[in-house]
Amino acid sequence: MPWSSRFDDPIPLPDGRQLVTLMDAGNYITKLPRAEHDAPEWQAAMEALMLVVELGVPTMYARIGVVRALNRHVPRTFNPDRKDHHWGRRKLKRDQ
Repeated sequence: MPWSSRFDDPIPLPDGRQLVTLMDAGNYITKLPRAEHDAPEWQAAMEALMLVVELGVPTMYARIGVVRALNRHVPRTFNPDRKDHHWGRRKLKRDQ
C-alpha cells in the first residue's frame, strides 16, 4: 500500500491540524522531539504504519496506533453510573 493512502477518518492533532495520509502520520512521528519519539506508544504507532505500508493491512491499525499514542497521557475514567446493571433486580416468586 502506498504512503499516499488516506485514513478512513482524518486524525485530529492537538494543535488543530489533521493527519490525512500515512505519509502525514509518518512525518509527524519523525518530527517529534527525541524523548517523545522514543516512547513505546509512538514506536508501536510507527510499527503499525510500517505494517500497513509493507504488508497491506487495513489503515485502521495505523490510525488506532497513532490515536492511542496521541492520547497516552489522557487518564481513562470509568463512570459506573452510566449504565444500570441487570443483576439483583429480579426476584423469583419463591423468594418473595
